[in-house]
Amino acid sequence: MQYVFVYGTLRAGEVNDINRAAARRGIAMPEWIGVAHVHGQLFDFGTYPGLVIDEHGAPIRGDVYRIEDALVPVLDEIEDVYPGVEGLFRAHRLHVEVGIEGRRDRIDCLIYPVAAAAVDGLPRIEGGDWIAHRVARA
Repeated sequence: MQYVFVYGTLRAGEVNDINRAAARRGIAMPEWIGVAHVHGQLFDFGTYPGLVIDEHGAPIRGDVYRIEDALVPVLDEIEDVYPGVEGLFRAHRLHVEVGIEGRRDRIDCLIYPVAAAAVDGLPRIEGGDWIAHRVARA
C-alpha cells in the first residue's frame, strides 16, 4: 500500500477518475484519505492540468488516496510515465499536508507533476483547483 496525491483528471468524477481506473482493472478501490494541498503552480493544458511543484507557490488542491501497489502501473499508464522515457508527466514523491478527521498530517505521496519548461505559454490556473477551473470555463 502507498499514498497518491491527485490534482487533476484522476480526481473523483473526472475523466480518469482513480476509482474507475481501479475498478476497470479489478484492483481494490482506493481509500480516500482527505483533501490536501501542495505548493506550486497549476497550468491549463486544455483537457487536463499540469502542476509545477514550487514550495513558494500557491496551494494546489487535490485529494490523497491510499492505494494498492498494483494501481501504480495503471496510474503511470494514464499519465504516460514509462521507465527510461522522458514524457510530459513524471512520477515523483513528495510530503503532502492532508486534513484527516480535523487535524493536519504530512504523508509521503506519489504525485505526477510536469517539468517547468513544459508550461511555457500556457495559461495559469488561478485558485489552484482544476475542477473549479474546468467548470468555470465550460
